Amino acid sequence: MNKSKCPACRSHNTIKYGSRKGVQTYKCKECGYRFRNDRFPSDSILWEQYQSNKQTVSELARTYGVSESTIKRHLKNISFSWKQPLLSGSGYVHLDATYWGRNWGVILAMDDATGNVLYVDFIKSETNADYELAVNSINERGFDIKGLIIDGKKGLFAMFSKYKIQMCQFHMKQITRRYLTNNPRLKASRSLKILMERLTSLNRNEFEEEFRKWKKEWQYTLNRRSLLKSGKTQYRHKKLRSAMHSVEFYLPYLFTYQDSMCEGMPNTNNKIEGTFTDLKKNLNNHSGMSVENRKRFIIGFFLASGKAVGSTQKEGSE
Repeated sequence: MNKSKCPACRSHNTIKYGSRKGVQTYKCKECGYRFRNDRFPSDSILWEQYQSNKQTVSELARTYGVSESTIKRHLKNISFSWKQPLLSGSGYVHLDATYWGRNWGVILAMDDATGNVLYVDFIKSETNADYELAVNSINERGFDIKGLIIDGKKGLFAMFSKYKIQMCQFHMKQITRRYLTNNPRLKASRSLKILMERLTSLNRNEFEEEFRKWKKEWQYTLNRRSLLKSGKTQYRHKKLRSAMHSVEFYLPYLFTYQDSMCEGMPNTNNKIEGTFTDLKKNLNNHSGMSVENRKRFIIGFFLASGKAVGSTQKEGSE
């Protein structure tokens, strides 16, 4: 039988000797020293199990034979801070935000080539000013932005007109799908849905030609109007027209990645979307967290990913 080793005299001649705050204690029969079992992990290891290994507070408490409040106290000893780091080099930047509820979220910028996080900030609402601040910060810290990959916030295209901008093709499909639904009844809607499904397999000229033909073929349906009781008229197929107008607005940015000057530019925001998905999966394992604890968890997540070049971690009280 393996016995706990006395930290004072290193003897294995020890016995169980009561408990303290729910934790088993031991007594050395050689020197009389009373101690706790040294199998309880350090705060940093406990945090890693909590965050990366997706262990809940109750699971960790059962594992180490302590109370949940003890686990929470040790986890609180880990604090994280984020300082936007000095940067170098150049590349294409993914830019996006995600939310938890209506009151707060996080804006994130990532280098496409390395996956490194270039900018992180917590926000209350997704405004153009938040994105402008992120891009200006990246530039000021020494990173040359070759182009931006964004997911459709319309005000950003005019704001960042000096950059090469790629509209995420996956989000373009999602936008039109919301208007057309997955099973549209109109033949014109079904035809546009089929064209949008081919978006990633076509080049700019092919798509523009197919879209032009679609508008010409279905111009009667698109322009059809209904007479209201008031005597006024309105377009009958509003959602179909909204889908068409969305494609028209984003069309100049859908194939930027195919330009000769944009070699290596991605056509979707999948890299940053995947990061957000992993983050939310990890957070979902720990329901009921306060906003401040969620923010601490998020910075810790980026640090653990090895991509958060600006994060620092320390043990000690917050």
